[in-house]
Amino acid sequence: MTYKTELKVRSYECDSYSHVNNAVYLHYLETARMDYLSQIGFDYKGIVAAGYYLYVTHIDIRYKNSAFLDDVLTIETSPVKLGAVSGTFRQVIKKDGGHICAEADVTWASVKNNAPARLPQEFIVPGLRP
Repeated sequence: MTYKTELKVRSYECDSYSHVNNAVYLHYLETARMDYLSQIGFDYKGIVAAGYYLYVTHIDIRYKNSAFLDDVLTIETSPVKLGAVSGTFRQVIKKDGGHICAEADVTWASVKNNAPARLPQEFIVPGLRP
């Protein structure tokens, strides 16, 4: 399953070189992941209420092309791995014309009481699996 999120580049996201600052791409990825979880029916508030947290443990990001003010970006998010306590999403940020701005593999882990913890079965929705 792949989900697409669209965002428009805002002026404050651009740096002195007039393109989107590299650190801003991390915000775009986070926004798209949360949209993805919502779309697949993942109960994020529920898992937090149950005492679990999903932490990003690693991001491998590859920058390809710059994005600029007013570019409309599409962020594609899809699961590529799901283990007992962790998983990985692949995310691709594209701008108009389909040019890839960045690609990222984002690994996350489930934590409870400050230790890795198996996700409860009721939170394993189909969209988490590749």
